[in-house]
Amino acid sequence: MSDALPYDQRPRDDTPVHTAELPATPQRDRNIPASAWVEAPHALRTLGDDLPGAPEADYKRRIDRWLLWRAGPATKADARYLAIDADDLTRTFVFRLFPDGTGDGAGPSGARHTRFRQWKEDLAGRV
Repeated sequence: MSDALPYDQRPRDDTPVHTAELPATPQRDRNIPASAWVEAPHALRTLGDDLPGAPEADYKRRIDRWLLWRAGPATKADARYLAIDADDLTRTFVFRLFPDGTGDGAGPSGARHTRFRQWKEDLAGRV
């Protein structure tokens, strides 16, 4: 196993990957871009189009049934997360992260969240 690298220093891995092959845990040695995911829905392929620099989304991890992707930096900048139901790729939830650390997004429970942690807990069914 390779050493963990900061997210912005991880090499891009363009190897095609199918849904079942997306790892459950965060990848600390590489970034899997949305363009490498064979079944990537349109919502993911365009996730960062309106953000500064139009960043492509990278895969982050699974949270229960949800595939978590992020377009943009992890902190102190505009970013957007997309959670995609691995069993129904048309079922998605978005969380927008702003440069000041605030955010906004609805989760599967229907609740709106302003904190990323709360949104992730909603994905995990703990809300």
